[in-house]
Amino acid sequence: MVSSKKVCVIGAGISGLASARELLREGHDVTVMEQSSGVGGQWLYDPRTAGAHSSMYASVRLISPRELTCFSDFPFFPSNDGTGDARRYPGHAEFLRYIRDFCDAFGLMDVVRLNTKVLHVGLSPPLAADDGVKRWTVRWSRRGDCEGDAVTTEEVFDAIVVAVGQYTQPRLPTISGMDKWSRRQLHSHTYRVPDSFDGEVVVIVGFHESGKDIAQELSGVAREVHVSVKSMEGLTPAVSKAVARHHNLHLHLQIECLCEDGQVTFADGSRVVADSIIYCTGYDFWFPFLDTGGLLTVDDNRVGPLFEHTFPPALAPSLSFVGVPRLVLVPRFYEAQARWVAQVLSGRRPLPPEEEMLRSTEEYHRAREAAGVPRRLSHTVFFDMDYCDEFGAKHCGFPPLEGWKRDFLSSAVARVRDGDVESYRDSDLVLEGLRSEGW
Repeated sequence: MVSSKKVCVIGAGISGLASARELLREGHDVTVMEQSSGVGGQWLYDPRTAGAHSSMYASVRLISPRELTCFSDFPFFPSNDGTGDARRYPGHAEFLRYIRDFCDAFGLMDVVRLNTKVLHVGLSPPLAADDGVKRWTVRWSRRGDCEGDAVTTEEVFDAIVVAVGQYTQPRLPTISGMDKWSRRQLHSHTYRVPDSFDGEVVVIVGFHESGKDIAQELSGVAREVHVSVKSMEGLTPAVSKAVARHHNLHLHLQIECLCEDGQVTFADGSRVVADSIIYCTGYDFWFPFLDTGGLLTVDDNRVGPLFEHTFPPALAPSLSFVGVPRLVLVPRFYEAQARWVAQVLSGRRPLPPEEEMLRSTEEYHRAREAAGVPRRLSHTVFFDMDYCDEFGAKHCGFPPLEGWKRDFLSSAVARVRDGDVESYRDSDLVLEGLRSEGW
């Protein structure tokens, strides 16, 4: 029997909005709580650095083509009127426009409460002595029109979908002398524009996507940019091209120590006196509002236990997470996760017994560890489309990615690896697929 549940979705970013649509389609009573003044999550650019929720910097562009960075049934077409950013890899403002269009197309703003911060989520007392159904009490605060005018309220829900926590808590390395280094240190979370680094010597720690972006951007204004990496082995062609293009961009092994006088010593023995250090070292999962009584923990960025990155076995199905997996096709994978959650809550799809979910989760992590994947990458899927397609088909009947899109994704990932996102040539298979979808 299909039933309707009262569901609270925490966060109106891409995973929260995917969840809202799938839950509404399945007939649930949905409320989305979002602490910002608009939808979009990380894509809601905020030029402020103090107290900002978004980690978006001004120059961010998509690293996957717009033809793939979309919901399965809502293409990310450029604007018909010629306004906006029509590039294949557009900037963040264009993707935010797409998110807002998605909200409008499916009436999602009717269920979104903006300026609403979730303070605490915990299990509610049972309604009766023999009531074994888990319910959740959400305490939230909502800002009014006047500054400081906030109302705190509690509300009980049948289920919680957590769609936040991925990119809010900066992950910082431990470096000798870091606490005594008196010059400017910041995480990329608070980086916005390069202007304040004009003429400086800047050290960048980490050279993944944000590190590459920021290093290349700063090379246009800074006197020198020094990038610290863990190892020179396995550096992609994109890194070599980036360094070759900029005379003031230099690579070093990781930092050995920081000195009070501004000196930075690298593991390869080289030294520089720097004005600023920017840590492009990623994020830790963070759910400060969630009280599970220890049934769910975050250990070195492994949220666990989580069955298929989605359900904590001891609290399923009333608690679920959408958006935890990384290096998946977004928003498509989150759409499949959300559809599974919606169908489980309505009773259309059963979950395995708790013990079986727990055993499956442990086996998954053991296999990953045996393959040499570090714990902190427990939820990183590395664009394994066989896994993604199997996930969707098995759990909610989600259609597999079309062959031409797989081909397109492979070439897109290769272009990012090779540092060649602007020059591309679509295969005949991709061209045929694009035409079939109206491009």
